[in-house]
Amino acid sequence: MDLPPFLLDHWLAAHEFATPPIRYNLAASTGPQWSVDELLALGGGKNIGGVKIGYAPPEGGKRLREAIGGFLGVDPEWVVVTTGASEALLILLCLATRPGGNIVLPAPAFSPFAVMADAWGLGVRTYTLSRDDGFRQNAEAIFAAADGDTALALVNTPHNPTGSVMPFEEIEVLAQKLGERGVPLVVDEVYHPLYFGRQSPTAASVPNAIVMGDMSKALSLAGLRMGWLVIANPDLRKRAIDARSYFTISSSPVLEDLAAHALDNHKTLLDRLSAVATTNRAALVAFMKRVSDIVAWAEPEGGTVAFPWFKDGRDSRPFCQALAAAGVLVAPGDCFGMPEHFRVGFAAQADGFGDALTIFERTLRG
Repeated sequence: MDLPPFLLDHWLAAHEFATPPIRYNLAASTGPQWSVDELLALGGGKNIGGVKIGYAPPEGGKRLREAIGGFLGVDPEWVVVTTGASEALLILLCLATRPGGNIVLPAPAFSPFAVMADAWGLGVRTYTLSRDDGFRQNAEAIFAAADGDTALALVNTPHNPTGSVMPFEEIEVLAQKLGERGVPLVVDEVYHPLYFGRQSPTAASVPNAIVMGDMSKALSLAGLRMGWLVIANPDLRKRAIDARSYFTISSSPVLEDLAAHALDNHKTLLDRLSAVATTNRAALVAFMKRVSDIVAWAEPEGGTVAFPWFKDGRDSRPFCQALAAAGVLVAPGDCFGMPEHFRVGFAAQADGFGDALTIFERTLRG
């Protein structure tokens, strides 16, 4: 099949990898970058010279699964390592495919959710996260979107691109109600545990919930391409491991070793992300007050992104192009099917965020 253009990646690639690169990247949804040397220096130092460059087990090596299990507080046997959350999603869609089946997804959402579901022959049913309600996620609306042909329902919390957080109690209720219909709940937790108010536990131990996670977002290590599924059901987990064997065979043992070392030192990684995100979010709150005559937003409750919109309903892409020309990158809302919006990341830019907002305001009022 012909896949639609991946507008977000096209936009990011045109600017992040340009020569010279964009000066201030407020389009990124990750945290502050780490170098390999910085990562290896954590915890008193790490040497990867002895790692044998062969295959790792398809489910992931024991050490890495133990590190992920420890990070989430679950049995390491429940963990299946994947090539980022992208492969985790593909595995779940592959296993859910059936004639006439569908998946329930949020709107707006990260665009590969719907595109990949369609590629696997699954219909898409959506539940709307309304900006008038702060993009709130609730069990009743999500459950109402499911029908007798629903094979999976997915929630993303903290949510990309809006930053909303689904309360843990709502996740438990939704997982139970879906379970009564035999429908698994997939919880995309790539931004866990970055919250700005009430902290939320992982859904990894919730009955009938399958958790997707990775090291790209909250752990700020996108280049490791390391993710996971947490599946308590042993039969489904076995099928997921088989699917991974067909898809990618295994991870790189070198990257698995680096990932396990990073997870052993996850507090350091999370503390750095939290410091940058908290400081920059406060600056963004003040900025949004100053420009509230032009744009509106819902304050993000977790994660690293927000999703403001133009109050007059204009298409944001021309503004995003002008802002990029001035040296500041944000992502146009048409990448998420909502052209009047734009996504702002506030955790990747460890330095210069205030300067970027100054340019942002000048361009906005220009």
